[in-house]
Amino acid sequence: MGELLRGKPVADAVMLEVKNSVKELKSKNIKPKLMIVRVGEKNDDISYEKSAVIRMKSCNIECEVTVMPEDINQEDFIVKLKAVNDDESVHGILLLRPLPEQIDENSVKYIIDPQKDIDCFNPINVAKIAEGDRDGFAPCTPTAVMEILKYNNIQLKGKRAAVIGRSMVVGKPAALLLLSEDATVTICHSKTENLEKVAVEADILIAAIGRAGMITGGFVKEGAVVIDVGINVDADGNICGDADTESCREKAGFITPVPGGVGSVTTAVLAKNVLKACRLANNLN
Repeated sequence: MGELLRGKPVADAVMLEVKNSVKELKSKNIKPKLMIVRVGEKNDDISYEKSAVIRMKSCNIECEVTVMPEDINQEDFIVKLKAVNDDESVHGILLLRPLPEQIDENSVKYIIDPQKDIDCFNPINVAKIAEGDRDGFAPCTPTAVMEILKYNNIQLKGKRAAVIGRSMVVGKPAALLLLSEDATVTICHSKTENLEKVAVEADILIAAIGRAGMITGGFVKEGAVVIDVGINVDADGNICGDADTESCREKAGFITPVPGGVGSVTTAVLAKNVLKACRLANNLN
C-alpha cells in the first residue's frame, strides 16, 4: 500500500522560510505586497482568493484584491490591469484565470511585468522556464509539485517521468521543471495512443488531465511516485483528484491525496514567489 505524501508538512516548511525572510525584509522597511486581480464572481476563483489571502496574512505579506465586473470590456480591463502593474508598492500580481471570453488572453498576457508575474502568465516567464533561468517564475501549481518531490527526497535524476496533461498552467511547465532536474520526461494527453502503457513505464507519474478518477492502478508502475494535481468534484459532490487514490495505492510507492496534497502547497509557493519578486525589485539576492 503506497504511502500518502501529504502537503501540509511541505507547506509548513516553505512558510517557515518565507516568514523568516519577510521578517528580515521588514526590518529594512521593505514590505512585500501581493495584488490579486479577479474578474467576476466564480466560486473557484473566490475560494482560491480566500486561501491566498489567509496564507499571505499568516506570513505578514500585504495582500490586496482588485475585483472587476464579469462583463468588463477588454479596453477597460487593460486600463485597470496596467494601473495595477504600474503600482510601485505591488511586488507580485496574481491574475485569476481563465478570463471571461470577451477578454483575449493573448492580447493582455504581456501587460504584467515579468518580475511581478508570479504565476507565469507572461510568455517571457514561460521562456525563462524553458531556458532554466532561475530569475523567472514558474506557475505555482507545478512548482508545488516540485516542492513535494524535493521535500520527500524523491530522486529525479535519470528517472522516467510521465506528465498526463499538456496545459500551460500545469502540464507543460511541470514537464520543463522535471527536465531541469535531469528526469527523462514524456508528456501525455487525451489523444496519446496506448496512454496506460506509456504511463505504467514511469517512475514519476504526474496526473494533471482534469478528469476525475481517470488514473487507476493500471497506469501505475510498481513502486512509482504518483502526484495527483487534479481537483474535481465527483458524483456525490466530493472533491477528488485525477487519480483513483485507492486503486493507485495498491501499486504506487507514494501518492499525494486530494484534498490535502498539491493544492495545500500551492498558496505557500505563491507566498514564496511574492517574496522572490520583492527581493528582485529591491536588487537583493
